[in-house]
Amino acid sequence: MTSNKKAILLSLCVSILLMLAKFVAYFITNSNAILTDAAESIVNVLASGFAFYSIYLATLPKDENHPYGHGKVEFFSAFVEGVLIGIAGFVILSKSIYSLFNGNEVSDLYNGALIIGATGVINMIVGLYLIRTGKANKSLTLEADGKHLLTDAVSSAGLVAGIIIIQLTQILWLDSVISIGLGLYIVFNGYKLTRRSVGGLMDESNLELVKGVVEVLQENRQPSWIDIHNLRAQQYGADLHIDCHVTLPYYFDLNAVHKEISDIDRLINQSLEHRTELFIHADPCLPACCHYCKMANCPVRAEAFRGEIKWDMENVTKNQKHFIQ
Repeated sequence: MTSNKKAILLSLCVSILLMLAKFVAYFITNSNAILTDAAESIVNVLASGFAFYSIYLATLPKDENHPYGHGKVEFFSAFVEGVLIGIAGFVILSKSIYSLFNGNEVSDLYNGALIIGATGVINMIVGLYLIRTGKANKSLTLEADGKHLLTDAVSSAGLVAGIIIIQLTQILWLDSVISIGLGLYIVFNGYKLTRRSVGGLMDESNLELVKGVVEVLQENRQPSWIDIHNLRAQQYGADLHIDCHVTLPYYFDLNAVHKEISDIDRLINQSLEHRTELFIHADPCLPACCHYCKMANCPVRAEAFRGEIKWDMENVTKNQKHFIQ
């Protein structure tokens, strides 16, 4: 079993146990705020179950129907988790607002606070473990589930503090106010997670990834790599797919062109943490490229070298060759 599967299976088992503990806390206290936390734990279980299935799919090899692999299911998994978090938040808000105007009796809050506090600590530990594993293995699903558990841990901490205040002051309507605050916090985190996953599903450009690729190419550029443009990157789970145009001397034969493209492929895969598949289109140079071409002893140079055009996010991503004005 892979480390990703082990991590998400641990999350699923822990989520089930903590869900049961939180409902025990609710039944002994009748607190809306604790019910808020317990209701979100149902989402944790559903999300972890779906995440486990998505990680299983993401590990399947490429096939005829999925030539780019199955990694994008992780974006869909994060989207489902974000939607479930948002639904839980709205349900919590509606019940809390109703109780705020109609009253709600609570009891035995200290024992409830102890149970919720313990679940919060466990969620924090498991959440940090999932985030660390997700970043190491480039798994959006694990990162999303880990951040969800951290959100749950933060809300549990706020809940414990609120329960203690209610017990000390005996202001019972604070129970619903705290629950409303936690509900809003949960809805906001659901929105952020959904927004990120939708961006991935729609192939939204990951600017940090593209910037890293451009920096690697600029720092290691060779004289024969006259120009690079129309660079785009797509992420499929842990895999990164890059396509771009590379301008090479037009007199290079096919073997020389293949070598240059292979060198770029090797450079990117050795420099980035993602497994990267590159699709590189080779363009022949033009006489107008001579003024920024650094090829020594070029047999067809038509103009003297005037200066290097530094590759950056602004010019490498455009679909046009670069020229000094």
